Amino acid sequence: MPILKEKEKKIVAEKLGRNMENEVKLVVFTQDFECEYCATNRELMEDLASLSDKIRLEVFDFEKDYEKAQRWGIDKIPATAVFGTREYGIRFFGLPTGYEFPAFLDTIVDASRGTTNLQPATKEKIKGVKEPVHIQVFVTPTCPYCPRAVRVAHQLAVENEFIKADMIDAIEFPQLANKYDVMAVPKIVINDVLSFEGALPEPHFVEYILLAIKPDRTISYR
Repeated sequence: MPILKEKEKKIVAEKLGRNMENEVKLVVFTQDFECEYCATNRELMEDLASLSDKIRLEVFDFEKDYEKAQRWGIDKIPATAVFGTREYGIRFFGLPTGYEFPAFLDTIVDASRGTTNLQPATKEKIKGVKEPVHIQVFVTPTCPYCPRAVRVAHQLAVENEFIKADMIDAIEFPQLANKYDVMAVPKIVINDVLSFEGALPEPHFVEYILLAIKPDRTISYR
């Protein structure tokens, strides 16, 4: 059953056709039972794949394809991983709908290009990150500020192979929201050692990443 309406499909197809450069693979993990939003997420990705010949869709069962899930760091569903010219470590856990949908489309475009619109100063600063960084951005579909935080996190993952970034719907995964004391969104958790709230500007976001991997660092936004 199609998720997008015909008018929406036309707009999305035009955006993807105008901006995508190379093929992108959407890897979806789903399950027949005990996953409330799995079917909807799969159908949404099928809609998107039908709108561009540059989008390839692969669907796996979370239980039957457990080894693939482990390999790609998929530990909850529904899950969508976005692959471009390499495996960027970009994950969407939950439905990328509401305010998150345009951000999801922008991430597909970034993955197809292998580069982002981050500021040159931001790109230069994260070149020094040479150890694993895991960013979790907790969101809700009705939060207008959340997509900005998700976009920065995913763009950082495109620009630096050591950075992995997840969007996590706090409503779909309440156990994680409780674990990380998500009282407001967006909430960003870095390497399970540092967290902050709000859609911060790029320089501030990057400083938190550097602080997470070097706790004795003095914060500088320049």
